[in-house]
Amino acid sequence: MLQASTRALLIGPVIAASVFLAGCGAATEPASGAGTATAAPRAVAPVAAPGEAVAAGSAVVSDLRAAVDPARLPAGALYRNPANGRDEVIVGNIAHTALLIGDSQSEPQASWPRRALAGLGYDVFFCGKGGSGFVASNGTTGNYVDALQRGDWHLPYGFPPLVLIEGGGNDAKQGASNEQISANADRLITTIKQRYPGAKLAMVGTLGKGAEHGGVRRAEVDALLGTVAADHGIPFVSVGDWLTRYGLESQLKDSVHMNGEGHRALGALLGDRLAALGLALS
Repeated sequence: MLQASTRALLIGPVIAASVFLAGCGAATEPASGAGTATAAPRAVAPVAAPGEAVAAGSAVVSDLRAAVDPARLPAGALYRNPANGRDEVIVGNIAHTALLIGDSQSEPQASWPRRALAGLGYDVFFCGKGGSGFVASNGTTGNYVDALQRGDWHLPYGFPPLVLIEGGGNDAKQGASNEQISANADRLITTIKQRYPGAKLAMVGTLGKGAEHGGVRRAEVDALLGTVAADHGIPFVSVGDWLTRYGLESQLKDSVHMNGEGHRALGALLGDRLAALGLALS
């Protein structure tokens, strides 16, 4: 039986270190990334790793009387990081965990991006929500960077070796402009680089059929995100025509989302691309 003090720290169900590790402070649906928690301790913690930035939040005043050692908190506990003033989630095996930021393509526990990362040896901590994107929000959760800044979901505490950012489909659907998408993608990448200076970063573009097969705007957003990634010097996997290139339209369960077989096929393809980019867990 958990002690009451420990239960007060939990965001929701304890997040186990597993292939499809959920994340981001979910209260009832861990994969959703939304939810609230009881007040986290403003606690003294070990000195931040060299180069850790405070851009993601202002510093907090530590309360010595409420000192908490984050290493002793259970997986899933919400912890106030004194280095940046942000509530973050304790992850049991952060050194082998990839942070995945994405939309409904990534949200299912057996999604193709999660499968790709699992195949490269990672546990996965997901942040995001279906219906959201670099500009798009779903009404309850803001776009990627706004959700991060205002605490709609929470990053993991510590230093994951890889951060993978996927999305763009909802931005295409909701009519976001190139300027809006580029600006917000730039803000997100900059913030993630500051928060996790030692992590490898990579981006996956907007899954689609390709411009010649009716996927014009999704292909445009995919290409645009590739330009943003290049500007930041991070690897990018273009998926803007994968549905037609690899004959996967028959494995769609609706106009944009894959069925189980489609997730497996795309997961294998993406895993091969990420491995070729040197992003397997070492």
